Amino acid sequence: MYEDKIVVVTGGAKGIGKAIIKGFAEKGAKVFMADKMEEDGLAAAASMQNEGYKVQFVQTDISEPAEIRSLFARVNQEENDLHVLINNAGISKLFDSPMQLQVDEWDRVLNTNLRGAFLCAREAAKLMQQSQTGGSIINIASTRASMSEPGCEAYAASKGGLVALSHALALSLAEFNITVNAISPGWIMTVDYKKLRAQDHSQHPSGRVGKPEDVARACLYLADHENKFVNGENLIIDGGMTRKMIYED
Repeated sequence: MYEDKIVVVTGGAKGIGKAIIKGFAEKGAKVFMADKMEEDGLAAAASMQNEGYKVQFVQTDISEPAEIRSLFARVNQEENDLHVLINNAGISKLFDSPMQLQVDEWDRVLNTNLRGAFLCAREAAKLMQQSQTGGSIINIASTRASMSEPGCEAYAASKGGLVALSHALALSLAEFNITVNAISPGWIMTVDYKKLRAQDHSQHPSGRVGKPEDVARACLYLADHENKFVNGENLIIDGGMTRKMIYED
């Protein structure tokens, strides 16, 4: 279903983003990997190209509006079409007291995680509205949009904003046949999965810690044209942890 579909994934050089790209590429999609990290991005794209996948890297800092415009101008120039955007890029500033968090650090997180996603969605929508089948935008939020630990104000605010942005855009872009949804991952282990402890897995109702592929499969589902009746939603992928009541013994 994704053969030669055009997909843009931000923050695609590592972790969840890399798994999302591979998931779409395995289905035959042409994927633009946008990431700030040039060395990692080039290496990841080259590795996938060697496997026969249609993936190309575009260095992009989505906290910079000009670089976002340049990314989508390149997509338009090379493909003149776009079917799927995955807003995955994000940074965190965790465990800084709100009494000490600097304004520039707050702005850096919000400008990347939230403003950057909005600007990418807007540029993507301009290309998607040209397509007869519309398109799909998926914003990777976080369970921290609805649950927190001390010191995660900037990150939580940005991810909560992404969830709200998703349902707002779903209504605004409906006239162009574009669906917009969010995915909120919980604990997704992107490295050294085998080093996790038994209790790390057992505390999850699903019996294990999440993997990047769990999020990738959800993206494939939400981006499928046959599933367009799912719109404006936030899909939580956390093994059931946000539904679990936890009390100290």
